[in-house]
Amino acid sequence: MTDQHPHSFETLAIHAGQEADPLTGAVVPPIYQVSTYKQDGVGGLRGGYEYSRSANPTRTALEENLAALEGGRRGLAFASGLAAEDCLLRTLLVPGDHVVIPDDAYGGTFRLFAKVVERWGVEWSVADTSDPAAVRAAVRPRTKVIWVETPSNPLLGITDIAAVADVARTAGARLVVDNTFASPYLQQPLSLGADVVVHSTTKYMGGHSDVVGGALIVSDPGLGDELAFHQNAMGAVAAPFDSWLVLRGIKTLGVRMDRHSANATRVAELLTAHPKVTEVFYPGLPEHAGHEVAAKQMRGFGGMVSFRVTGGEAAAVEVCNRAKLFTLGESLGGVESLIEHPGRMTHASAAGSALEVPADLVRLSVGIESIDDLLGDLTQALA
Repeated sequence: MTDQHPHSFETLAIHAGQEADPLTGAVVPPIYQVSTYKQDGVGGLRGGYEYSRSANPTRTALEENLAALEGGRRGLAFASGLAAEDCLLRTLLVPGDHVVIPDDAYGGTFRLFAKVVERWGVEWSVADTSDPAAVRAAVRPRTKVIWVETPSNPLLGITDIAAVADVARTAGARLVVDNTFASPYLQQPLSLGADVVVHSTTKYMGGHSDVVGGALIVSDPGLGDELAFHQNAMGAVAAPFDSWLVLRGIKTLGVRMDRHSANATRVAELLTAHPKVTEVFYPGLPEHAGHEVAAKQMRGFGGMVSFRVTGGEAAAVEVCNRAKLFTLGESLGGVESLIEHPGRMTHASAAGSALEVPADLVRLSVGIESIDDLLGDLTQALA
């Protein structure tokens, strides 16, 4: 660890940004459910707080915690993951700029580029980010951002962050890594050369399917200041109670990710051996194309597993409908297991594009329930 954060991850998750309350000694940061603050004379701010869009003590605690966990210098918390992405893109880009995006990515991210940012005059093109040469070939003179998800959503592709960081530096572009699937417990992209880390804190960081949020973490203080300016100017900030919920979830992130990863490994092994499954996507499998890179840059392989089934789209939908313990629903990263059909659900916005997902694909968010119960449910759903 650096001198800035000398403790291990699990300790930082519980303590970073969360000193005992000086007034009462409360060991959990209070929820400062307040919009404005009394000033000690005009311009005399107590602790720098004047209005909760600009800063709030509960959000500050979360932002300091996020920076510590990712090994960054500045963390910023938002109302959702897409709010964080929108702020980032409007901070880094102007009309006429170009972005390289991955050929497998969250449908909402693709929608933001294809339906919103493009109308603002920003161009984008698609590359297989698991191949640094393909990323290099996609770079243009006006490329300002290279966007990566690793593992990617929903096909669990793996990008060599350090290799693509070299491509970005040579191009004079910023490397943005969506670290939602891995969480900072399993992977820290800033240490591998990324400029910005993006999270949907709704997912593994919150961990209990009871909050929506997003985050940006950077190692460059100057970029952090620019992002903070736009965060305040645009206003899509994390609310105090939402910030508190994410902080609560983060405290158990390490132990939860260990269990998610262990359960997902067993699920992937079951699916690999099942006669009705034609392909399994999980970076923990030795046969996965990105296994060696994932093993090099990740502590574990995470809780997300996708697979294709015989019988096409109808069969995939039927598996989703037959599952009982795996709840049919969008999102991921909670303690409970979820199942979904990406083509009709989370990635419907990518239909007809280069990011369209296979119609026979099923995506699992493997929770922390008893693994025997989970395996039994999948076995009956595939029967």
